[in-house]
Amino acid sequence: MHSESLPINRPFDISFLQNYIDRSKYIFTLFSIEGKIALCGVILIFMVALFAPVLSVYLPDKITGSSLEPPGPTHLLGTDELGMDIWSQICYGARMSLVIGLSVACIAGLGGGALGILAGYLGGPTDQLLMRTVDVLMALPSFPLLIVISAFMGPSILNVICVLVLFSWAKPARVARSQTLAIRDNTYIIAAKNFGGTPVYILRRHILPEMLPILFVLIISITSYAIVAETGLAFLGLGDPTSKSWGMMLYYATSFKAIYFTSFWQWWLIPPLVALVFLVLSLAFIGRDLEQVLDPRLRKNGGV
Repeated sequence: MHSESLPINRPFDISFLQNYIDRSKYIFTLFSIEGKIALCGVILIFMVALFAPVLSVYLPDKITGSSLEPPGPTHLLGTDELGMDIWSQICYGARMSLVIGLSVACIAGLGGGALGILAGYLGGPTDQLLMRTVDVLMALPSFPLLIVISAFMGPSILNVICVLVLFSWAKPARVARSQTLAIRDNTYIIAAKNFGGTPVYILRRHILPEMLPILFVLIISITSYAIVAETGLAFLGLGDPTSKSWGMMLYYATSFKAIYFTSFWQWWLIPPLVALVFLVLSLAFIGRDLEQVLDPRLRKNGGV
């Protein structure tokens, strides 16, 4: 074989990352007005989470005022029944909700995608075993099992993330496997094999760059799902009681017996609910626009 056949032993080439940055700038110009607003909203929430110590004067788990103070100059959104500042809980809760959502999305999205790519490329028993496992997971009622497993494992952030990952990796694996099957028999893949390309080289150089945009859309979808699922578990009392996520704020607010018979709900219940709905809707709009940008058929049909 000629020495110029393929740069199989060449160091890992990350030049395609620069191409993705350039493509990201172009993709943003193709976003709808709703998508651009949603992207700005997600960036805003990220900034609030990142600069939570600067934006909030008080710590979220410290008693800094009287019980159930209304909003005012001292406490922008008032206090809860223990006298803890609600605005600081919103800021730090954004950090916790994003950590849970992104952790689950990255582990399940990238891990499930990697398994799906390997199964689709290798085929055989590996493919059959993975797909039967995916079929079982996707057939199970996820949320009831989330409740049972979370109750059995105990309330903690790590346990919540592990449980959510368990039921989130199947869809990325299935999508990645189907896309790999669609492109592994392309002419350039066969040519790379004939010229001595190793499976690692082919996966890294040809298949992975094709899969990253699809996996990114799935990661956004899983992030939204994980945030809503964590909120649901926390609302049922299965979240980490020491965390200050938006789900735990809703749980404590709704557990207060007089919440619906007084005006306390206006500054205790509504802010975390609005923040949660805004984040989930923003992620939904971003995911929708990315699908339309990456799939020309959706752009042609107006997203239908």
